[in-house]
Amino acid sequence: QVQVVESGGGLVQAGGSLRLSCVASKSVFKIGAMGWYRQAPGKQRELVAAMTSFGRTMYSDSVKDRFTLSRDNANNTLYLEVNGLKPEDTAVYYCNAGWSRGGSNWYVPGNSWGQGTQVTVSS
Repeated sequence: QVQVVESGGGLVQAGGSLRLSCVASKSVFKIGAMGWYRQAPGKQRELVAAMTSFGRTMYSDSVKDRFTLSRDNANNTLYLEVNGLKPEDTAVYYCNAGWSRGGSNWYVPGNSWGQGTQVTVSS
């Protein structure tokens, strides 16, 4: 089973940026798909972005045009660049190793979750 470890969170002011990292225990190119989720206090965990092994991406409406996925195959790392941060982006961000299926909601989460990285945005 793939293991993933997140890092890069922190406390930033509104409008700031962070780069979150997810290091996988095997090549990200060999993982069907990977996703970033977030969970705010009292709310359900939600998918914010995902990328297939072939580079297809998706973003939730709440982060589209502000968050960007990229990866470093040599270092087994998936990045989530988060820009234009808002207080409502405050959450624990989790990386997941999963796979893809057909249709618009194509990301299927696997059982591999990291410990999460906290992002706190102050107003």
